[in-house]
Amino acid sequence: MRVGVVGAGISGLSLVHALADRDVDVVGFEARAEPGGIMRSRRVDGRTVELGPQRLRLTPGLESMVTDLGLEDRLRTGDDDQPIYIYHDESLHVAPLSVREALTTDLLSLRGKLRILLEPLYGPPKPDETVDEYLTRKFGRQAARRYLGPLYSGLYGTHPDDMLVEYSLGRALEKAGIDRSVLLWVARKLLSGRETPPIVTFEDGLGELSTALYEAHSDAVRLETPVESIHETDDGYELRTPEDSERVDEVVLTTPAETCADLLEPVDADLESVLRRFTYNPIGMVYLDSGFDGEGIGTLVPPGSDVRISGLTWNASFLGRERLYTCYVDPGTYPEMESSTDEELGDVAAAEFERITGASATPIHVHRWDPGMPAYDRSWTAMDDLEPPAGVHFCTNFVDRPGIPGRIRSARRLADELADRSTGK
Repeated sequence: MRVGVVGAGISGLSLVHALADRDVDVVGFEARAEPGGIMRSRRVDGRTVELGPQRLRLTPGLESMVTDLGLEDRLRTGDDDQPIYIYHDESLHVAPLSVREALTTDLLSLRGKLRILLEPLYGPPKPDETVDEYLTRKFGRQAARRYLGPLYSGLYGTHPDDMLVEYSLGRALEKAGIDRSVLLWVARKLLSGRETPPIVTFEDGLGELSTALYEAHSDAVRLETPVESIHETDDGYELRTPEDSERVDEVVLTTPAETCADLLEPVDADLESVLRRFTYNPIGMVYLDSGFDGEGIGTLVPPGSDVRISGLTWNASFLGRERLYTCYVDPGTYPEMESSTDEELGDVAAAEFERITGASATPIHVHRWDPGMPAYDRSWTAMDDLEPPAGVHFCTNFVDRPGIPGRIRSARRLADELADRSTGK
């Protein structure tokens, strides 16, 4: 069996790696000249900046991949014994993500803290319940609105009231094995003694992992070779590129929904229309130089604030990236984002950084992601109608969680399935 993989981001590269490890014949295609998708790094003014995720958790799956690729000596461990802050009422407050922080934070009143303890009395998500409704019902209004909602939805640039639990947070809870009480699940985890994997990056950024994956399989991955369309044949599929075509038995798409729709239009017009229903949120990332000396992992800004950014990563503090801070802007926080120049976006980020931290900052680089992050909003009901034909598979962030460890796990699961199929199991 020959498998064609469209896209050489972390999903595509992980899948190629896993299939090759299982002795499955695989060929990958990437439109860009550089592999990695959102997981790429740059050197700007002598600093390493991340164009996508700023750090990873060293889960067992990721650690195994690092070992396979011989990258152990390139790993850098971050100092994650630092707080995440919420910017509320014009000041920074510690988000209560541990027992100690829950007792000491001034983000919540005593009544708000006690309300959280009632969470086990409330049942699992209800049909058509939004993330905001679910978190408010389970933990109370203060906790839901001030930090739990922003902690989850801030990743995607979508208001918690526009996200249906069934198609967003509920899937994460299900995968974690949480069927009713989040607090009881957390308590069991603490009692088990299992440690949270450490935060890591690489000496020259997370792009090192993407580059190493590509170099390990450069004979199977074709850069600067966009797949323009996919066509069904009598014995599989034909992937057409500007120069030629490739026949494969199975095809895996790892690209955003709109690109998948374009490619699959010749195969299944109904599937194409379903794929076009998924929405994404464009994200602007502004990298700042600042002498701010606070300690923390970052800052979240709850929806409804007049602050024009959604959050900050304090790379200087917990990753040792000297004077570097990453600011996130989306149309929900700054409606003019898409029409703004990079200079204007940098000015907005620097002004809001100073407002939040009290320290001045200078923009050094701006990067925009379009289509950006999956919105996981109400358009995700399209999942109910997502029925690819036999031999077509999705290994993308719109069908599963977008985090890098999650992408690696999804790639391995699909590789197991395809390897079993190739051997007739």
